[in-house]
Amino acid sequence: MSAAEAAAAGTGSKTKVNILKASAFIVIFIFIVKVSFIYHTGAALQSVPVIRSIMEIIQPNQSAFTAAQWTEKPTTTKPSLTGMWTVNAIGRLGNLMGEYATLYALAKLNGHQAYIMPEMHSQLSKIFKIRLPVLQSEVVSRIPWRNYGLHDWMSPEYYNIQGEYVRLTGYPCSFTFYHHIKDEILQEFTFHDYVKAESNNYLAKIRGDQKNVTFVGIHVRRGDYVHVMPNTWKGVIADKGYLEKAMNYFRNKYENPLFVVTSNGMDWCKENMNNSLEDIHFAGDGKEGSPGRDFALLSHCNHTIMSIGTFGIWVGYLVGGETVYLTNYTLPNSPFLNLFKYEAAFLPEWIGIAADLSPLLKKGKK
Repeated sequence: MSAAEAAAAGTGSKTKVNILKASAFIVIFIFIVKVSFIYHTGAALQSVPVIRSIMEIIQPNQSAFTAAQWTEKPTTTKPSLTGMWTVNAIGRLGNLMGEYATLYALAKLNGHQAYIMPEMHSQLSKIFKIRLPVLQSEVVSRIPWRNYGLHDWMSPEYYNIQGEYVRLTGYPCSFTFYHHIKDEILQEFTFHDYVKAESNNYLAKIRGDQKNVTFVGIHVRRGDYVHVMPNTWKGVIADKGYLEKAMNYFRNKYENPLFVVTSNGMDWCKENMNNSLEDIHFAGDGKEGSPGRDFALLSHCNHTIMSIGTFGIWVGYLVGGETVYLTNYTLPNSPFLNLFKYEAAFLPEWIGIAADLSPLLKKGKK
C-alpha cells in the first residue's frame, strides 16, 4: 500500500469513527427525550394507554400494548392478543362496571385485545385503578366495527364470537360472564388509595367508641324504579317490610351490626326504616350526581343488603361478605323475565328474600 493510500485509509477511518460517534449521540438524545416524555405524561394518564392513531390497532405487531400487560401475571408468558374489541358505554355506574367486566372476559376468552371508550374510562377511572387501554373518539369512528348484541347472561355461542373488530352491545351484568376470572376482575376494580382512605375514615367516624362493629351496607334503589317497575315490568321495588327482614337477619347473627344506608330516595328511607335501635346511619345526601362516593362507602362495609339494580349487585360482588337481595319481585308473566334471570344475576351463596307482590295483585283486581 502506498503512503497516499495509507493516508486516505486513515482519513476514511477517522471519518467513519466520527460518523459513528455522531450517530450514537443522536440515538442517546432521542432515547432521553422519549424517556422524559413518558415520565412526564405517564402520571396524567395513570399508566393507561391511549390509542390516538388507527395504525396502532391495525398493525398490532407494532403496538406496545399486549394482553400480557393487562390480563396475565408477570411470570406468565402467553401469545399476544390481536385485533380490537370494545363495548358500548351505556348506563350508570353499575351498568358500566358490568360492561367493562364482560368485555374484559369475552375478549380474553376469544383471543382479542380489549379497549374501552373514553366515556367509560372517564367515569370508572374516577374511583378505580382500571387498566384497559383507552380509544380516542376519532379512532372509534374509523374502525370497521362488527356490532354484536349480548343478553344479560353467558351463552355457549359467546365462546366463539367471530371478528377482529367487535363492539359488544347490550346491558350485560351477570357473574356468569366473568366469575371464572374473579380475581382479575376484582383487581381491575381496585379503588384508588384516596377513595379507600375517605371511605374508611367515614366508617371510623360513625363507629366512634363502639366495639366489635359489623358494618352492613344498604343500597335502596328508588328514583325512576318507583314507576318503571310496576308500570313497565309488572314488578315491585324494596319496601320497608323487606328491609326490616334483611336487617333482622344481621341483627340476629352479629353482636353489634351498624347499618350504613345510601339511596337516591333518602327521605323515603328515613320515614320508613325503623331506627328505634339506633343502629342505622343514613349516609350521603341522596343525590344521584356522585354515585361513586356512595358505592365506595358501601363497598368498604363487611356485608351488603341490596334492593334491585346493578349498583347493588356490584357492591355485593366487591364486598365479598354476606349479601341479602330482593328476589321474585315481578309477576310470573312479566316481560322483565325475558331479559333477566335471577339465577344469573345473584350468586348462589347470596340470600334471597321474596318480594311482597300484593300491591300488584290488588292493582290487577281493580
